[in-house]
Amino acid sequence: MCGIAGLLSIEPAQQAPSLVKAMTDAIAHRGPDGEGIHVDAEGRVVLGHRRLAIVDLAPTGRQPMVSGAGRYVVTYNGEIYNFPELRRELEQRGCAFRGTSDTEVMLAAFDTWGVSAALARLNGMFAFAVWDRTERRLWLARDRAGEKPLYYWSDGRQLIFASEMKALMCCPAVPCTVDRDALCSFLRFSYLPAPATIFQRVRKLEAAAVLSARLTGDSLDIVSERYWTAPQLFRDARAAQRQDIAWQERIETAETLLGDAVRMRMVADVPLGAFLSGGIDSSAIVALMQRNSATPVRTFTVGFDEFGFNEAPYAAAVARHLGTDHTEVQLSAADALACVPSLADIYDEPFGDSSQIPTLLISRVARRSVTVALSGDGGDEVFGGYHRYVWWRRFWRLSRALPQVALGLLTSLMRSTGNVYGSGRPFARTLLRGRLAEWGDVAEKMQKTADILRQKSFRGIFMRLISQTMSPEEMVSGGREPESLISSWCYPQDESAFTEEMMLLDFLSYLPDDILVKVDRASMACSLETRAPFLDHRLVQWSWGLPLEAKIQNTTGKRILREIAYRHVPRELLERPKQGFGIPITQWLRGPLRDWGHDLLDPARMRSQQILNVERVSAAWHDLQSGRRLQPHFMWNILMLQAWLERWKHRISY
Repeated sequence: MCGIAGLLSIEPAQQAPSLVKAMTDAIAHRGPDGEGIHVDAEGRVVLGHRRLAIVDLAPTGRQPMVSGAGRYVVTYNGEIYNFPELRRELEQRGCAFRGTSDTEVMLAAFDTWGVSAALARLNGMFAFAVWDRTERRLWLARDRAGEKPLYYWSDGRQLIFASEMKALMCCPAVPCTVDRDALCSFLRFSYLPAPATIFQRVRKLEAAAVLSARLTGDSLDIVSERYWTAPQLFRDARAAQRQDIAWQERIETAETLLGDAVRMRMVADVPLGAFLSGGIDSSAIVALMQRNSATPVRTFTVGFDEFGFNEAPYAAAVARHLGTDHTEVQLSAADALACVPSLADIYDEPFGDSSQIPTLLISRVARRSVTVALSGDGGDEVFGGYHRYVWWRRFWRLSRALPQVALGLLTSLMRSTGNVYGSGRPFARTLLRGRLAEWGDVAEKMQKTADILRQKSFRGIFMRLISQTMSPEEMVSGGREPESLISSWCYPQDESAFTEEMMLLDFLSYLPDDILVKVDRASMACSLETRAPFLDHRLVQWSWGLPLEAKIQNTTGKRILREIAYRHVPRELLERPKQGFGIPITQWLRGPLRDWGHDLLDPARMRSQQILNVERVSAAWHDLQSGRRLQPHFMWNILMLQAWLERWKHRISY
């Protein structure tokens, strides 16, 4: 796990090495254990690296690294999990190795098979830049799921890249002009869908993509393509689905694949542990880790008693059963609130998933004891764990069954009940007594459900399920929402097929652009490497060939994954309603964060920025504070944007 940066230019630049050094310094948190700069003989290529030493802690693991044949030079962020197997195969072909790093194995693979062919053989999480001295070509590549980030900018004469946006912002040549169209997407989704970024001409390399830039005279020949085509592989797997395989055989195969993915991700020359929430995903991962470990696995949980949805007791019970070396830290709301001022700097693009706060806190706790932590990320997308995969069909069938008059009355009642609840009136809290009354965003959920019931198509349902607003253009001055993967998708008409394609779309969009961004930035801010066994591409591709009923049955998701977990942890310790890793955002915005929000949403400040529709934003903030209409997650997006604009105001232009 590291941070990378560099450039390719048609003209040598004397100041290029110092520029790349400044870029890697900006992301030193990604690699506090070492640094390096490589300048090619012609001076047209500069590669920079910050190292977080995980495998091969000796100098033989330092980067940038030159291949044994001398043809390739690489700067690389991530881990190649199958490097021991690749090394054995390459040694049989006559390759010799100086050290024990996966980087050296990857370079030998490039020497032996070429970059494109070697990419297909890599099982890992990675973002790398490799310079081919023979072809005078720079390759940029990113792993299949998009675990590791890579940003780039080019004007046709130079290409500049880095692990994080803040590194690119060190470069005077890179124009940091806010993309108002992309902001519309951000306000809808709470994240910026790849390849877009917050800046007009800066791009994210998409997951499973490889870009090559070749020096050809006085210009760069740049080509980008996918080396792993998830939609086609998904459809091929669905077409080949078999119904004649016994249920127990499917469970055995799933556990074998997941167990192997866990085993491969436990290779490290530094202390290793795991996040444990006590839920299905993390419990299954930790159980399989413990099976592969001769000593108790280190596990970590943070508890938030004040939040009303503390999972720490469940995690502790699972840890006791599995015999892990468990660390539980109880944090207060004040501890969580103290993180808020640093978010704009850590994420360095607007990012609106509020679970970024507990993710940052648990990363800080884990880093005190370990350098690597395994997580359960990806389990929901791969095995059908989100509530929307189950409940959308009930909403759809209800809306089809009810007469239009009855449907209109029902949705109107839901909207008005949600608003009354938000105002805190006693009779509404009595009506919604029990667990619902603990949810600060219940009004938002009811209003969204009412909107879903009004949808007439599968596309409309999915867009509403994943949107924080359906009219982002009304909030952004001069912004026009661009077409996205989700809006342009060709949706099937069959209900079961639609559920499966929802999972695929989440894998292609929400997972890499929200979940993995959240985890990468939070963990790397603490110099902690996280690994996600559920994202092993062999397991993902196999899961696409499962019948839907192996993943979702009635209102229960992750059916096959539950069976694996039950083999290691008693069912009664795991059976409880799914909880998000979140914060009481409504209470905070109407309480301890209210003054912070008022300051960021000062009308004079917003008018000077000329980005947001001041009247509409002010009205939405007033509605939230008064309880007239609660949109806490949408308002969190607005506040994260404003915090980002304030943090980077001296570098960006509007």
